Amino acid sequence: MLEIRPNCECCGRDVAPDSRDVFICTFECTWCRSCNDEKLHGTYPNCGGELVRRPIRPAAALVRHPASTVRVVSDSCLGPTAHLA
Repeated sequence: MLEIRPNCECCGRDVAPDSRDVFICTFECTWCRSCNDEKLHGTYPNCGGELVRRPIRPAAALVRHPASTVRVVSDSCLGPTAHLA
């Protein structure tokens, strides 16, 4: 089951569980649309995997299986080119 993380791991922006502007990789690293589009260009820099829109858990299911409150921030969200930004 997805954790549904509460923030973008690149910029730290809060992302709501029902947002359609959140992207994840197969490890559930979580990115907002802005970071996905402007910095990552749809590819996760650490593993090279594809970023896809995170599915929305229905509200009734969120009651029984709430979204995570643990914030994760990646200091390498731009991968090996971070120093060029």
